[in-house]
Amino acid sequence: MFVRAYLRASTGDQNANRARDQLRTFAEERGLRVAAYYVENESGAKLARPELFRLLADSHPGDVLLIEQVDRLSRLISTDWEMLRAELSARQVRVVALDLPTSWMLAAPADEFTGRMFAAVNGMMLDVLAAVARKDYEDRRRRQAQGQERAKAAGVYKGRPEDTRRNAGIAAMLKGGSSWTAVQQAFGCSRATVAKIAKRSANRVSREATIGA
Repeated sequence: MFVRAYLRASTGDQNANRARDQLRTFAEERGLRVAAYYVENESGAKLARPELFRLLADSHPGDVLLIEQVDRLSRLISTDWEMLRAELSARQVRVVALDLPTSWMLAAPADEFTGRMFAAVNGMMLDVLAAVARKDYEDRRRRQAQGQERAKAAGVYKGRPEDTRRNAGIAAMLKGGSSWTAVQQAFGCSRATVAKIAKRSANRVSREATIGA
């Protein structure tokens, strides 16, 4: 059994590695060692997360996917959550979350009956907490949109300030031929951010070429 830790933050401004020590301590207290850490800055509302699916591809039946909280794994809509659950089931990967005590027994050896019983209970609780995480995501998005509308109506909404220093560094790496993955790792940013800067740089080059012509 290998323990593979998954660490996620929603944006490049957040520290996805924040819970690394907690996960390592949890494993060590149970005589386990984290074989690998998979870290990414992507929204939990997206099913397409490269590091999560790299973890699943690396896993073998009986391996543990260790997370701090269920919402680190999913803030997905129900259909996407069902797809992810099916993938976990097909690969026989056991999800253990620090905020889900019913899952902790899955990180310890057990006889077949006990293992199946806890897997069934844990599956039900995962579904519940995944639904709660999605509702929390939708509630926060709604409150954020309402706040922005009020700020716009009052003429005080300015949006999030751009990190010009970071974005210049991203543009420089892209211009130098670095891959998007290398850029993400260097700046801890999301793939969407790299795509935005890449598009902006391409548009700038196009405008300069037009002016030069």
